[in-house]
Parts: sequence; C-alpha cells; structure tokens
Amino acid sequence: MAEQVAIFAGGCFWCTEAVFNDVVGVTKVESGYTGGSLVNPTYKQVCGGDTGHAEAIRVTFDPEVVSYDDLLDIFFATHDPTQLNRQGNDIGTQYRSAIFPLNDEQEAKARSAIERNNEGHGGRIVTTIEPLGDWYPAEDYHQQYWEGEGQRNPYCLAVIPPKLQKLRKSFQARVKSAGADA
Repeated sequence: MAEQVAIFAGGCFWCTEAVFNDVVGVTKVESGYTGGSLVNPTYKQVCGGDTGHAEAIRVTFDPEVVSYDDLLDIFFATHDPTQLNRQGNDIGTQYRSAIFPLNDEQEAKARSAIERNNEGHGGRIVTTIEPLGDWYPAEDYHQQYWEGEGQRNPYCLAVIPPKLQKLRKSFQARVKSAGADA
C-alpha cells in the first residue's frame, strides 16, 4: 500500500513534529501552515495571529505499519485538545487543536477519534475538523527543529520531553525510541 498523509495542528509545530518523528511507520514530518487566508505566509505573520493559519504538521506514514486511527489517538494523547486556541503559554488561533482531513474517510475517522477520546478528556475536547486548505511548508530552520536547535532551546526543553515521555509510556509498541530517554 502506498504511503498516506495526515495533517494535524496541536499547538507549536516544533512540539508535534518531535512527537510524530518518533512514531514507527512515520516516514516524514514537515512543519508548516494551513487553514488560513494569506498566500505564502511567513512564521512572523502566522505568529501575529492575523492570517487564520495554524502551525501544523504534515505526517507521511505507512498505513501497513501505523494506521490513521493510531495517529489520531497519539495526537489526542500528546497535546491538550481541551484548550481553545492555545497550548500552554502559546495563545492564539495559530496554536489551535485541529485536524485537516485529506478525504471523506479521514474526516469520518477524525470524528470517531474525537468521540473515542472525548470521555478521557472529561467531554471537553475542542479540536476542530477543518477543510483542507493550501499547505505552506514552514521556513527551513523550523524543519526537524527538535533534532537540532530545539535541544538547546529552553522552551523546547520544557515542553517536548514530557510529550515524548507520554508517547513512550502510552504507545510503547508505536515508538522508534522506546527505550530512549527524552
């Protein structure tokens, strides 16, 4: 079966990228922007909160190794889908929790995943399912951020390791570095 693509927004793309890069069956994660109106937005414009874009990741995966449903469950477990337009100290619509399905099947699975995960979050999930818009890759310095600059960035050091620990604890059979420390 051919590789497939999923697009998720769960706050800072550095953080979600780091999580999904560690999932078995994921072959590529690209940080970028979607869901807004401005053509070719920059990081500075998106961070300003006026473009309508979300910081998002485009995940390329092998569905014979990891399913879209598994990716959705990992998405819900590794960010707070109950915070409207924010993740921790990152505030604004650019940090919203959103799923951008690429087809009707992904949309149906996203709706089921919200239902499936909502009970564990006290019925408070605010994640939106939004129409797929244009995808704009983030600037090069944002790609694979955790593997490079991120491990020297105090914000990343405070936010990413707990997400990776949760991934490794909750999805042991789905992680590339199951025995690794964050």
